[in-house]
Amino acid sequence: MTAGKPRARNGRAPEDVSALDKRIIEHLQEDGRRPFTQIALELGVSEAAVRARTNRLVERGILQIVGVTDPLKLGFQQMAMVGIRCERDRLVQVAEAVGAFPEVDYVVITAGSYDVLIEVVCEDNAALLDFLADKLRAIDGVRDTETFVYLRMVKQTYQWGTR
Repeated sequence: MTAGKPRARNGRAPEDVSALDKRIIEHLQEDGRRPFTQIALELGVSEAAVRARTNRLVERGILQIVGVTDPLKLGFQQMAMVGIRCERDRLVQVAEAVGAFPEVDYVVITAGSYDVLIEVVCEDNAALLDFLADKLRAIDGVRDTETFVYLRMVKQTYQWGTR
């Protein structure tokens, strides 16, 4: 075994993120529009330090600052998780094709019962049916699917790794 940087479970070396970086991220996870001056005051550092560290985190792909919406409050009435089993030589192509659909907001290649899991947001049941029957099952390499319609969202968070 060689000495070096520790590896994360995904096999990649973890990014260097300081304790101060994590505290800045915590503030931005609570409110992505919080002024750097306010964060700096609460953390006891300069605004320039907060701005520079935030910009570095964004440039390195560690942090994104985005507006997150609630699809149900925007008029979308149907959300579902769909498990997809693929032909073994088409896995990545299926995942990429599914990810191109506007109804799909989450795609992950998995190990287990399904090869790919996706989350879809549709206007209503008819739109979900159209997506499943006309779009998803028409993709070359999709062997079968199972749909899990959301009845109630109990928890959804975007606050990982800082606490």
